[in-house]
Amino acid sequence: MSLTPLLVPTFSQMLTTLSAWLDKAQAQLPADEAQALLSARLAPDMFPLATQIRFACVQAQEAIARLRGEAFPASRDLLLEEGRNAGEQPGSLADAQARIAQTVALLDALAPDALDAAAGSSIAHELPNGMVFDLTAEQYARDWTLPQFYFHLMTAYAILRAHKVDLGKADYVSHMFAYLRPGTMPQG
Repeated sequence: MSLTPLLVPTFSQMLTTLSAWLDKAQAQLPADEAQALLSARLAPDMFPLATQIRFACVQAQEAIARLRGEAFPASRDLLLEEGRNAGEQPGSLADAQARIAQTVALLDALAPDALDAAAGSSIAHELPNGMVFDLTAEQYARDWTLPQFYFHLMTAYAILRAHKVDLGKADYVSHMFAYLRPGTMPQG
């Protein structure tokens, strides 16, 4: 399995989509309401939107580092710190957009095969609670990083929808319009 063409476009497309959702929230809501969304949660025991955004970026940045056998970048540590404290200090929408843009820039800078050398390697993935998962790089990509990334992404989507941001399926799969056969878009 080639990991770069699987992960990098997925992370880039969906982070760009997340950025567009935030743009829509700013366009649709008064400034103070849009800013307040960063503190919104789906449930009291869940992280707020500001954390969901940052943790989606963390998943992309961690995957790059792990699969390249490199130390985590300082930007990942900043994202984790900001995310863990976002309940009290959510930052601004501009901050959230900057974190997304920074992560997309990291992805864009990768070589076309940047993650592929790791495909058969082993990864010991340790969680903060002490649990350790022994995975191949492919298992890590399939069973950990992509599900975690989409969890945070879709939680962000759900928070925005729950707070009356007009988003729909087309906003979720906007990257698919690049593949649309001419003349097949329904009219009206």
